Amino acid sequence: GATGGASFFVTERIRIGVAGAGVFGGYHCGKIADLTRAELVGVYDIDRQRAKALADRFGARAIEEFPALLDEADAIVIAAPAFAHYALAHEALTAGKHVFLEKPIALNVAEASRLIDLAGANGVVLQVGHQERYVAEAAGLLDRPASPVKIECRRQTSASGRCEDVSVVLDLMIHDLDLVRKLTGAEIETVAASGDAHAAQAELHLNNGAVVSLTASRRASAPERRMTLIYDDGVIEFDFVNRKAANTTPTPLRSDFDGDALPLAFRDPLAFGANAFVAAIDSRTAPQVTGEDGRRALEWALAIENAAGINAETEFAPREQRRRA
Repeated sequence: GATGGASFFVTERIRIGVAGAGVFGGYHCGKIADLTRAELVGVYDIDRQRAKALADRFGARAIEEFPALLDEADAIVIAAPAFAHYALAHEALTAGKHVFLEKPIALNVAEASRLIDLAGANGVVLQVGHQERYVAEAAGLLDRPASPVKIECRRQTSASGRCEDVSVVLDLMIHDLDLVRKLTGAEIETVAASGDAHAAQAELHLNNGAVVSLTASRRASAPERRMTLIYDDGVIEFDFVNRKAANTTPTPLRSDFDGDALPLAFRDPLAFGANAFVAAIDSRTAPQVTGEDGRRALEWALAIENAAGINAETEFAPREQRRRA
């Protein structure tokens, strides 16, 4: 027609800013820089040198104040420390920006609910960074209609100093809690837990009769991320580190784990999540991992912290320091 062949590209690229120039902020910048539908417009961090170094790596601008980043962007990825998640997300959503928020969504349920309500009121996307979900979905773990009767989760890593403003429950175990919720569709009936800020164990009895045992540590000698799903008709053992599965159930898992043509969700869950975020913005549909998902995983995590007597408030930065951040 008269509009010519370029009519598909009338829409401008989505301008995305990243808040937080740590390790994860660096990963996110790389994924956004690779997207054809979006561009990385700026990086903000309270440490301005760090923001500049990261922005320079990707040919973006370091932006010194968060409100100025909001002015430049349509959407914001928040990869700052967890204590800053709520304040940054609240400001971005209030400004009508789409938000990709690393987990945990917030540090308490009331704040998580406020973010969800704000995103709804302003008609913007709020996506939470539970990216193990994409791996599980790509593998077909979430396709079985039957719910597992027993689930065992082990997730450990060696000390890195990262994410240590929250307990290991909110840092690592929360990924498994999101998956267990998706796999069972059930609620917690009882929770028993023990441990400290860096290593914790929990046993959950769910209202569908399933029993879930979880172990998480960030003081381990080697990384391990395994989930064992025990069904009435067999067992699926999934290794998230090596992307391998053993399956004795009659339902085949979907992915050829050793194939060359691995789905993006497997090869690079973070890139898959960035694509999913942009797709949700484009189509104005709910993202795969919603604010509600983030809140439910947080509720479970806080119930475990509570049962274990892990008092994150006293263990980590005091409130005044959190407010200033």
